[in-house]
Amino acid sequence: MDTDQISWDHYRTFLAVLDSGSLSAAARSLGLTQPTAGRHIEALEQAFGGPLFLRGPQGLLPTEKARAMHGHARSMAAMSASLARIASGDMEEVRGTIRISASEVIAIEALPTILAELQERHPALEIELSASDTVEDLLNQEADIAVRMTTPRQAALLSRRIGVLPMGFYAHRRYLERRGIPTTLADLSHHRMIGFDRQLAYIREILKNNPMVANLHFQFRADSNLAQMAAIRAGVGIGVCQVALGRNDPDLVEVLPGLLDIGLETYVVMHESLKTTPRFRTTFDALVAGLIAFAGPTPASRPSTRP
Repeated sequence: MDTDQISWDHYRTFLAVLDSGSLSAAARSLGLTQPTAGRHIEALEQAFGGPLFLRGPQGLLPTEKARAMHGHARSMAAMSASLARIASGDMEEVRGTIRISASEVIAIEALPTILAELQERHPALEIELSASDTVEDLLNQEADIAVRMTTPRQAALLSRRIGVLPMGFYAHRRYLERRGIPTTLADLSHHRMIGFDRQLAYIREILKNNPMVANLHFQFRADSNLAQMAAIRAGVGIGVCQVALGRNDPDLVEVLPGLLDIGLETYVVMHESLKTTPRFRTTFDALVAGLIAFAGPTPASRPSTRP
């Protein structure tokens, strides 16, 4: 079989095997039988002239050829999903499917209320929400609209700046009742601090711009922003969160207000070609208005740092 005769279903199976590491798991996820999944992989191997997977102790391991195909197959999957969303929609009414990408914290803490109101106004609108700190590629149709904590660079993207979401030290009232309220930076050394386990790129940026934070010792560490937020709310100790979240939770108290000069530059972004389609434009505008309200007044004195 020639490569241009390969069905998209074969590539879909290929991606499922890559993700799961086994034919049986891939078949279950796609609603296929294992022999059918096996035939799809065999057809791809014949078309591309070599094995795509080798059997190892941990399951099926991708060969160099499979790894080279991976990115292209992912692009095909994103394009297929994008075409399906376009086909589901209406060019004159707010109807159809739209995929939104946002960081875990924004997706869980800020967007549900905004999207609930949006779908109340437009019941025929269907939402796919991707909650991930990975930046999904709008140019390759991995998402239709994204909430980004970084300045958009591509010329083909339409963006609206929300502003800077300031960060601060916060703790639960119960914790402060037990341990007391710190009044100086030095006092933090006597408290249980919540922070990151690994220095990811934006953490290094924060530390570079805020050397006082670099000297803190974290007794509770987690790579997930959501895990840190849950620890703050549980009274584990003092951690960093968005001021908008702390302000909206009556049980959280800002510690050393204004000391932590960190903010997240925030944008709502979509591909420029989508701006004339009602469901995309309406959703874009709703996200902008909702996030501006969520952010509230932003102190001009707080600089931004890119995550």
